[in-house]
This record gives sequence, C-alpha cells and structure tokens, in this order.
Amino acid sequence: MSRRPFPEGAWTSGCGLLPVEEPDMVIGRLYTKVVIRMKIKFWGTRGSIPVSGKEYKKYGGGTACVELRTGDDEIIIIDAGTGMRKLGDRLLNEDRHLYHILFTHAHWDHLMGLPFFKPIYLDKTKIQTYGCPVSQGSLKKMVSRILEPPNFPVKFEDVQADFTFHKECDRSFEIGSVTVTPIMLSHPNQGLGYRFSENGRQLVFLTDNELKYRHPGGLNYEDYLEFARGADMLIHDAMYTEEEYRHTKTWGHTTFTTALKLALEAGVKTFVLFHHNPERSDGHLDRTVDECRRIIREAGSNLECFAAREDPEHFIEI
Repeated sequence: MSRRPFPEGAWTSGCGLLPVEEPDMVIGRLYTKVVIRMKIKFWGTRGSIPVSGKEYKKYGGGTACVELRTGDDEIIIIDAGTGMRKLGDRLLNEDRHLYHILFTHAHWDHLMGLPFFKPIYLDKTKIQTYGCPVSQGSLKKMVSRILEPPNFPVKFEDVQADFTFHKECDRSFEIGSVTVTPIMLSHPNQGLGYRFSENGRQLVFLTDNELKYRHPGGLNYEDYLEFARGADMLIHDAMYTEEEYRHTKTWGHTTFTTALKLALEAGVKTFVLFHHNPERSDGHLDRTVDECRRIIREAGSNLECFAAREDPEHFIEI
C-alpha cells in the first residue's frame, strides 16, 4: 500500500480526491492539484568526528547523515555518519524497511554509523546503495570495510539485510519520482555530490568539497557553480573560517564565505551550511549564520540562509 498522502495526479477540494488530468468545476466546486514535494531531515551535521556536550545541543554532534523523502515517499539516506543510528530507530518505529542509501565518499565520518543502523540486522530490510567507489575497487568493498575486524566485531557477511549495490559515477539515475545527478567532488580520495530533481524542485548536496583547490578527479569552481545554478536549496560544506583555511588548504573542505559566494552567484533560493567543524559551538555557528546573513543583505540578495541542525521531529520542505 502506498504511504504517500495523496495519489499522484489527484485533485482535491479539501473534502475529497478526484483523479483527473486537469482542474475543472465538479458539482460547482473548483478542484486544485496536490503536489507533494520532497523534504529533508538532518540526522548528523558534523564533519570529521562526532562531538557531545551542552555547547552542541542546538546544532547536534553527529556526523553526516541526511534523510530525504521523495514526493512518492521513497526513503533516500545520504551518507552513513553517526547520525544514522537514531534514524534507524525512527524508521523501525515507522515500520519502514525499504531504503536507498547514497554515499558521497569513503572517509570514516561518513560511514561509521552503518554498524549501528539497526535495520541492517533484520532480514526484511532491503537496501539499494549508490556511489562511486573510485580507488576502493567496488562499492561493496567501500561500504563493507567498516564492518570487518579490526574495525568492528560483526562482519558484513553476517548482517541480515539484503544489500544491492549500484555503481553510479557520472550519469543520472532515477529513484522513484526523483532524478539524481552525480558530480565529482574536489576532495582527497575523491567523492560524489548530488543534485535531486522532482516536480520542478532542485536540491543540491555538496559536502566535503574544496572550492579553492582542485584535487585529482575534482572539478573547477565554475563547474560547481553551474551544477548548483538555480537550485531551490544548496547544502554545502562550510567547515572553515578564512583564518583556519590558511592552515588547512588542501584538506578537502571549504570556508563558509566561499560556500556562500557560490550560493549567491548560483542564484539558489536557500543556502544551508553543513559539515560543521567539530570545534564549532552553537554560539559560534549562530555568529557564522549572522555573518552570512549580513553579507547577503549587503549583496542585496533575497537568499535564505541557515546552518543545518539535527532535528528528528521536523522535515524541511524543498
């Protein structure tokens, strides 16, 4: 049975549904088409290593994990950082067992939550995985290495979930009603960013992407500019300040001011700072957002801006 609130192509008057092709007057009442939009929820927003403490309460301390629900209610999970543990608990509570997991790259902060994702230990769980293994040989090898000794006592071969692996490096593919377009990231050991398109809405996700330095396999600033152009939402790595970047150039991450520059020049509607530095407290992130908004005002732009925060109770509609 479909879980989406309304059938695709349905029209509603507030008191019923009518599967028609165009809006019409039916018994004196005007029906309007219902468009269910994709939405996201952040389960992990940090980079490098998880953190905890009262100074991280607002934005959270888990590493990268984002849930996307499509208009037809497919579940897409982007990366398997430590935030994935709580997501697994929520999905089991919802009795959901079919997922699509998109991996950006093989660094541990984006994989270390997978062994604690409880659904993988149930035989009724079916997981479609997507990514580009690059130097890891295969997507299965890239993912399974986190579940093998000495990294973890349970071997990948012993989990009960049914995994299917899709190598996707340079071509668009479909997940239900969403078209997913990958792009190579500028990051050590390489990785993938993604653009999600559904019903005219566009979400661009570029984490671990260094805009001021081109790593092997990565692209130029102008390529990411075109990839993000006109998106409804851009989620981008914003790990460093300009001062920090003087000492961290080539480490594979971007300053929040450079990421904001990309958002402004690409003409996106909403810019979301992501992959927060583990040393960044809530207060520091608040001040970073304030600085971004000041720059946006001075540029005369209507760009909306906020920092990603873990919020298990609320989705953000794209």
